[in-house]
Amino acid sequence: QVQLLESGGGSVQAGGSLRLSCAASKYTYSRYTMGWFRQAPGKEREGVASINKLGTPGYADSVKGRFTISQDNAKNTLYLQMNSLKPEDTAMYYCASSAACSGDGCHRHISLFDLWGQGTQVTVSS
Repeated sequence: QVQLLESGGGSVQAGGSLRLSCAASKYTYSRYTMGWFRQAPGKEREGVASINKLGTPGYADSVKGRFTISQDNAKNTLYLQMNSLKPEDTAMYYCASSAACSGDGCHRHISLFDLWGQGTQVTVSS
């Protein structure tokens, strides 16, 4: 049973925008916190942004001011609006769910996220 399904990735030029979506099962979505992570080739997976059940977002410094995480509770869907994209944003992007973290900095604690989607590729060219 697919619990998290990402979409919206693609190829854009630097300065462009993309909007990622993550459709979740009701159970998965109802847990404490949802987050976006990314992994570039040869690098470790890193936290991008997270949002808890109160709607409080948190962002990595590298994306603050450019990316916006949001959620539609009626649709059990998580979003990541990415603006002013840079080549260094190129990575596979994953959404994930945590039942163990409820603060505003959960994206810093990747080990607390235990349900993961398959990912969607984002490629930014210069």
